[in-house]
Amino acid sequence: MHNKVMQITVKIKPNSKHREEVVEQSDGSLMVYTKAAAIEGRANDALVRLLAEYYSVPKSRVTIVRGATSRQKIVQIDV
Repeated sequence: MHNKVMQITVKIKPNSKHREEVVEQSDGSLMVYTKAAAIEGRANDALVRLLAEYYSVPKSRVTIVRGATSRQKIVQIDV
């Protein structure tokens, strides 16, 4: 089986009051809402967890390639 690697532009919205979800944007990028705060990597951990659930892959296959400290990130997913 051949593994496919995707790189996706993701915008994260930490401290979301009511929801944790992944929303596909019209340009193909993703908006990820998380209740986690952007402190000590908590929002990034939540981002990895939510994307792993969204694509039905283990968390180990989701990697933040660029933008670890930014709201806009490039994420690589091995599906």
